[in-house]
Amino acid sequence: MKVAIGADHAGFDEKEKTKLLLDELGIEFEDFGTYSLDSVDYPEFARKVGEAVADGKFDDGILFCGSGIGISIAANKVRGIRCALVWNEETATLARQHNNANIIAIGAKTTPSGTIPNIIKAWFNAEFAGGRHQTRITKISEMER
Repeated sequence: MKVAIGADHAGFDEKEKTKLLLDELGIEFEDFGTYSLDSVDYPEFARKVGEAVADGKFDDGILFCGSGIGISIAANKVRGIRCALVWNEETATLARQHNNANIIAIGAKTTPSGTIPNIIKAWFNAEFAGGRHQTRITKISEMER
């Protein structure tokens, strides 16, 4: 598994912590930035991660911004991306099981820091349920045409 990660300045610290988690889990990743706390625009990093996942170079992506909202909206503009804003283990699990989310977005300012590793693990451990959910994913994909 290869994971693309990215964040704006508000999500920088959580992205850095997530890199340590991914190392601990033995998951290969690439950091698409930002690389400091200097103010940046989140769409740039959502696009980089989104395109890397959509192009098939990475299996999944993880994004951070202050609320997770803006970066998830931006990522979802990339064709083939299903980015879910998650805030606990249950939403992360459902994002994979029901929506087959290939990117998750997490709010660094709105999600307790100590819960983020468990959220990420829950998403990795969940499996897409298929069935009626695949029908819905297909309809979403058709909207991109």
